[in-house]
Amino acid sequence: MAKIVVGVSGGVDSSVAAYLLKQQGHDVIGLFMVNWEEGEACTAEQDYEDVKRVCNAIGIPYYSVNFAKEYYERVFKYFLEEYERGRTPNPDVLCNREIKFGPFLEFAKKMGADYIATGHYCKKIEKDGLHYLCKAKDLNKDQSYFLNQLSQDQLKYVVFPLADIEKPMVREIAEKLGLVTAQKKDSTGICFIGERNFKNFLKEYLPAKPGKIMTLDGRHVGNHEGLMYYTLGQRRGLGIGGRNDSNGERWFVLSKDLKSNVLYVSQGEGEELFSSGMISEAFNWIPQKPTELEFDCFAKFRYRQPDQKVHVKVVDDHIEVLFYEKQRAVTPGQYVVLYNELPDGNSACLGGAVIKEVIK
Repeated sequence: MAKIVVGVSGGVDSSVAAYLLKQQGHDVIGLFMVNWEEGEACTAEQDYEDVKRVCNAIGIPYYSVNFAKEYYERVFKYFLEEYERGRTPNPDVLCNREIKFGPFLEFAKKMGADYIATGHYCKKIEKDGLHYLCKAKDLNKDQSYFLNQLSQDQLKYVVFPLADIEKPMVREIAEKLGLVTAQKKDSTGICFIGERNFKNFLKEYLPAKPGKIMTLDGRHVGNHEGLMYYTLGQRRGLGIGGRNDSNGERWFVLSKDLKSNVLYVSQGEGEELFSSGMISEAFNWIPQKPTELEFDCFAKFRYRQPDQKVHVKVVDDHIEVLFYEKQRAVTPGQYVVLYNELPDGNSACLGGAVIKEVIK
């Protein structure tokens, strides 16, 4: 029996994760994290009420810890800096490395925990003293993409109770237990923005710099509200439909020119929106850096994307990735995450990195 501190969020996944560990005979403690305190998006109070009800129902003690300062310094500042650079960051990946498996893990150790556990859908496999991060049984819910920055020291102390359970079964278990979270809607989007309008939220922290919307052949087709509000491949909210010189096809964001403050667009999904490769920033290898400097594997460039076959070149601390099929709207600031199949059939996450630039 181990002492396990579970990160309980007030959602159904962490609720059932805590219950399953209790059923296995472990000494389980629920720990609720407050990571954001500003404005109307914060649902911490209601979520903590749900945590109390769940923990009382399954018979485990619970506590709350405030990491809002650490979150602001380690995650939110980076989020703003990336938008100022015209990139599209993924704060959830950083939150996992810097908060949930950082200060949270250290706090749990001080409580005497042997392990921490989360409601993530992914799997950990130990082999030859190494910790592999693998995809969950429920591939539709697999969240290994968001954990691509974890280290061996972090993986060593984590348990994933939902590794081999599919989402419908999780809700079924919660229903049978009568948990208040059984039908609670899954959280989506960026936690600190919540249901608010994204543009209005960013305006509170970054000054908007309106500018021109141009085509690659130099036509001025509209005006943008600020480059930070747009991402590559975006086709809604451009406000340039119904022009007389239009061919009737949808407009897409192609690129951003920060120096001239121009947003470049095109009509239809032309070749300009596709790339043949990319270069990353420093790559985090799981479980360790490979000995081969070139190899084939699979990659994701955004969470919901099916695995894409790629050729990887390891160059110092980063990687160059060449695509077997051209990829649409690969976006600097987002993450490239690599996968390969283990001999036992599990799909292992090889790690990930921020996308630095694309190769056209």
